[in-house]
Amino acid sequence: MADSSMTRFYRDHGYLLVRGLIGKDEARAYREECHAVLSRLRPYDPTWGSARRLAGIATELRHCHDAQFHSAAFARLMLDPRFTDVAAALIGSENVQLHHTKIFVKPAEKGSPFPMHQDAAHFPHTRHTVGAAIFHFDDAPEEKGCVRVVPGSHRDGPLPHVEEGGWHLPPERWPLEKAVPVEAEAGDVLFIGYLTVHGSGINRSGEARTTLLVQFRDPEDRPADDVHRSRGQGMMLRGFDPLAGR
Repeated sequence: MADSSMTRFYRDHGYLLVRGLIGKDEARAYREECHAVLSRLRPYDPTWGSARRLAGIATELRHCHDAQFHSAAFARLMLDPRFTDVAAALIGSENVQLHHTKIFVKPAEKGSPFPMHQDAAHFPHTRHTVGAAIFHFDDAPEEKGCVRVVPGSHRDGPLPHVEEGGWHLPPERWPLEKAVPVEAEAGDVLFIGYLTVHGSGINRSGEARTTLLVQFRDPEDRPADDVHRSRGQGMMLRGFDPLAGR
């Protein structure tokens, strides 16, 4: 459960790294499950066009939407109180609703970066409670392309994004290298508000970087536009939906 200092940090800075939310052995098992799921799917590289320009070299990314529909392991993890209790505290609601999930793997030596952006540009909501939990299933030092954030940027509200190349912020105004790297270890979970400006670098290490993203919200926070739907969206991860049936 998040204590008051953790909640205050998240509200002040727009992100929070929770160390050791799951154990190292659990993280290792989830890592294996991620790679097993991806091995069963047709290869698809979702690297943004803007990321290719940012990288300046050929890079790759592997991913899978709606992870819980490919493996029950991820369905169990989404409902784990160790996660949902922290999510509830950070958004200030006893009720936590799923928006979507994704597996992300940055391959060794050439894992694609993500230019700086706000998730809000991809799926705006009315009350801005939406957050992401990034589960790290292996270590993510800076050389592996860890997430980088601009602390406090969420206080500026929704920012205009460049649509071409993946809905990103202008790189000349929001350079990736100026953002704060959030290095993590296997078992750590990074919570990021969807208004917080963030991105990630290239994985230049000799090992893949493996993460699961779970995007969540207060169920009373409704989408401002019907622009992003996913399987399982609206599933309750904690508590109940006060708007159900309305």
